[in-house]
Amino acid sequence: MRNIRDYHRPLITPTQVLLAALLLFPFCVSQTAAAAVVVDMKAEEVIAKHLESLGAAAARSDARSRVVVGTCHAVFREASGNLLADGGVVLASEDIKSLLGMKFDLPNYSGEKFGFDGKKFTVGYNTPGRRSTLGTFLLMHGNVFKEGLVGGTLSSAWPLLNLAERGAKLEFDGTEKIGAISVYKLRYKPRSSSDLTITLYFDTKTFQHVRSQYDRVIAAPIGAGGIDAQAGNRETRFKFIEDFSDYKPEGKLNLPHSYTIQLDIQSTRYSVRNKWEMTLNQFAFNQEIDEKEFNVEGK
Repeated sequence: MRNIRDYHRPLITPTQVLLAALLLFPFCVSQTAAAAVVVDMKAEEVIAKHLESLGAAAARSDARSRVVVGTCHAVFREASGNLLADGGVVLASEDIKSLLGMKFDLPNYSGEKFGFDGKKFTVGYNTPGRRSTLGTFLLMHGNVFKEGLVGGTLSSAWPLLNLAERGAKLEFDGTEKIGAISVYKLRYKPRSSSDLTITLYFDTKTFQHVRSQYDRVIAAPIGAGGIDAQAGNRETRFKFIEDFSDYKPEGKLNLPHSYTIQLDIQSTRYSVRNKWEMTLNQFAFNQEIDEKEFNVEGK
């Protein structure tokens, strides 16, 4: 048994401290190096590895058109009440043209239709003469469709497949966590100006594209009564998120089979949180698509 004097003696000698430091030094160096890789990662490197994760260069260029079909579960949370809906979804694309359609058998919500025919972006009506909240939002920010961003890698219009022609710029913006997944963030800046802040997220291990996020903040208006009269008002925040997961081989490509869209709008008088969860189970490539399908105006 140790006596009381033993507790006044150093439990670790200077030699042991030195040995411990020498043993830990390689670990510290490796951790510092790993952190340096994250800090010094270039947007071009992330994009190159991301493209490799999709498939070989020849496979990517050969898939000139795509048709993807699946099921869709929608959840609407708005001031007017909550609503659940189940239906189907189709995504079609050919080169830079793209289409997203969702169909539901509800009297007050038939679905969504968005199309870009290479020149014009169009939004369909979900009831006669009336567009949905999502339709109105995308109509205001049609450049995300024209850029080929909506649908991510599911679309042949995905801008990272041919960034030089798009003229967009991407900047590395560090790392973040989405749930348990560590991701690289890239800021996407279109050739033309945009009211949205656009951020693309890529898994740090697989370099698969897992999220696109579009943010916009509109300051509260100041009326004739001045700032004091508008004290109850606040800014309006828009957040549009696309999530992609469950990547599996389809044809010669590796593509997501789970696709979720979420639209959040928050203001003093208005609150929206709508979500569309899609499970994709049918993929077809290089089929002929009638060009008229990409114009959904009046449909």
